[in-house]
Amino acid sequence: MEYRLTDFLPTTKKELELRGWDYVDVILFSGDAYVDHPSFGAAVIGRVLEAAGYRVAIVPQPDWHGDFRDFKKLGRPRLFFGISPGCMDSMVNKYTAARRLRSEDAYSPDGRHDMRPEYPTIVYTKILKQLYPDVPVVLGGIEASLRRLTHYDYWQDKLRPSILVDSGADLITYGMGEKTTIELARIADAYGCLPIHELVKLPQIVYFSNDMTPTKDDIVLHSHEECLQNKKAQAENFRHIEEQSNMMHAQRLLQKVGNEYVVVNPPHPPMTTEELDASFDLPYTRQPHPKYKGKRIPAYDMIKHSVNIHRGCFGGCAFCTISAHQGKFIACRSKESILKEVKQVIEMPDFKGYLSDLGGPSANMYGMHGRNLNACEKCKRPSCIHPQICPNLNTSHQKLLDVYHAVDALPGIKRSFIGSGVRYDLLLHRSKDEEANRSTQEYTRELICKHVSGRLKVAPEHTSDRVLMLMRKPSFTQFGEFKRIFDRINREENLRQQIIPYFISSHPGCHEEDMAELAVLTKSMDFQLEQVQDFTPTPMTVATEMWYTGYNPYTLEPVFSAKTPQEKQAQRQFFFWYKPEERRNIEQSLRRIGRTDLIRKLFPTPPSPYSPSAPSNNGNYRAKHRSEEPKEKKRGRNRRHS
Repeated sequence: MEYRLTDFLPTTKKELELRGWDYVDVILFSGDAYVDHPSFGAAVIGRVLEAAGYRVAIVPQPDWHGDFRDFKKLGRPRLFFGISPGCMDSMVNKYTAARRLRSEDAYSPDGRHDMRPEYPTIVYTKILKQLYPDVPVVLGGIEASLRRLTHYDYWQDKLRPSILVDSGADLITYGMGEKTTIELARIADAYGCLPIHELVKLPQIVYFSNDMTPTKDDIVLHSHEECLQNKKAQAENFRHIEEQSNMMHAQRLLQKVGNEYVVVNPPHPPMTTEELDASFDLPYTRQPHPKYKGKRIPAYDMIKHSVNIHRGCFGGCAFCTISAHQGKFIACRSKESILKEVKQVIEMPDFKGYLSDLGGPSANMYGMHGRNLNACEKCKRPSCIHPQICPNLNTSHQKLLDVYHAVDALPGIKRSFIGSGVRYDLLLHRSKDEEANRSTQEYTRELICKHVSGRLKVAPEHTSDRVLMLMRKPSFTQFGEFKRIFDRINREENLRQQIIPYFISSHPGCHEEDMAELAVLTKSMDFQLEQVQDFTPTPMTVATEMWYTGYNPYTLEPVFSAKTPQEKQAQRQFFFWYKPEERRNIEQSLRRIGRTDLIRKLFPTPPSPYSPSAPSNNGNYRAKHRSEEPKEKKRGRNRRHS
C-alpha cells in the first residue's frame, strides 16, 4: 500500500501547510527516528492526541548543535512541548556494560551514532526552555520514567536527583503515557497552562512542589541529600518505590530535593482491553516516515513483521525495567484487535507469510491474572511468580492458544513465530486447576512444534540458586527439566531444533566461583554459550540498587558486586571456556580462588603445544593469530557478546 505524506504526523513546516494548519497544539521531540508504528512511543502518543482532536507534530532527532533551527522550525505549540527521548534508555542504547560505544544506534537511520545526544531528555529540555521559557515541557518515555526520583547513574558513576532537577522540565508522565497525556492536554486546553491545583489530582505524573504538607497517606522518602550521604537510605527508598509502582492502589511518594518536594502521584489502574485496543487500532501506517526512504532503521527491521499482544510483566526480574515502566498487571488486547493488525502485516509488500513475533514482554503471560482480584488489589509483591508462583494466579494458556489458532488460520500466514521471551517456569507449573494444567501442556507442545524458528531462546540467567534468588529467577533445575521436555518433544516430532539459553555475569551476589561452576554445568549440558551479557546497572531496578548501595533493599543485608573492569572480566571469561585463548587465564583464576578441582572438568585434556593457551617462545602468537581473523567474524563476535 502506498502512503501519502499526509498519512503521517507532520514533521516540517511544509507538511503543516499540506494539512492547512497555521498552528500546532503539541509538538513532540523524539530521540528516535519517526516510525509510525505502535511499538514506537512518540508515534503512539502522537496518534492518541490526534484521535482526541489535537493537532500534533513530531520533530524526530533534532540537531542540538549550532543555531537550534530544528527546535524553532515549527514555532511554539498552543499547549505544550512533549519529549520522548527514545524507546530505549539513551545510554543503554549507546554504550555497552564496559562503557564502550555500541556498533550501531538501532533507532537511527542506517544505525548512525550522531543522531542523538547523551541524555536527550535533558539536552532537548534545556534548549526548549532557553528558546520558549514560558511553554510547558512534559517529559515521557523510559529515560525520564525510570529517573523520576533519586537514582544511580552508571555512566556518570554517581547518584543523580530526579531528572526534573537536571532538565528543568515542568513535569513527567511516567510509564505508558496515553491516558495521562490526554488528560494533560485537556487541562492545558481548559486553563491555558498546567496549574498545580489540577495536577495534584492527576494520576501517573511527577512534578515539583515548594508548598507541600505530607498527609498520613503519603510515603515520605529519604531526601536526595540523605541518600547522597547514606547508601542504606537509598536502598530503603527503593523498596517503597518498587512496591508502589506495582500496586493496583498505590500511595503518593514524596522526596525532598533542596527546599522542594518531588511528588510522584500514584499510577493509573491497568488499561482495560478496550482502552488498549483503542491505542493499537489507531491509523498507524506501520512505516518509517518517507524522509528515510532508502535508509535502514535496524529496530524497525526487527519488528516490522511482528505484533505485540499485551503489556505488563509479573516476572519482577531484578535486573529488568519492564514492570517499573509498564507495571506487573497484564493488559491484553482483544483477539479481534490482534487479528486486525496481523492483516495489516499480511498486506505489507515485503511480507512472505512468516510473522516474526506474536508476543509481549513475556510472551506466555497473555490473559493471565489473579483469580481473586480483591487479593491482587492489596498485593505488594513485585513478582507473582517468585519465589513461588502465587496460588491465586490463573496460569491457563488457553486464551493464548486461541489467539495463535486464529492468527495461523488467516490466509497469508504460513507460520507465526514467538520471538519474545517465554517463562518456562509457567510451563512447568502444576496448579490445582487441571484445565489450566492441560492448556499449559498443550501450549508447550504447540510452542515447540509450530512457533520456533529453529532456535528457542529462554533466559535461565545463571546456574547458582543463591544468585538466582537475588535475580528473582527460578532454580536452574527448572531449566534442566524444561530442556528435557524440549528435547523429548523434538525427538517425538522428528525436529532438529536448539534451545538457546541467556546468561548474565557480574550480577549482584555473583562471585567468580559461581561463574566457574556455571561454566562446568553448562559444558556438561553440551552448551557453548553465545547469548551472554555483563550486568549493566540501569535506573530503577532492584539489581542496580544492590550494585550501587551494597544492600538488598528488601532485607538490608550486604550484597557483594563485581565492580572493577578486572573483577567483571574475571567473571565474564568463564562464558568462553571453549575458546583456546581463554584457557590459560581461566586456569590461573581457578588456582587463585582455590577451585583447581574444576580445571579437569573444564579441560580434561592437556593444552595442545600449538594452542594460544600453551606456553610458547613466540610471545606474539596470540596477537598475530587475532590480527589474521576475518573482519566479519570479529564484528559478529563483538556484537553477540556486547
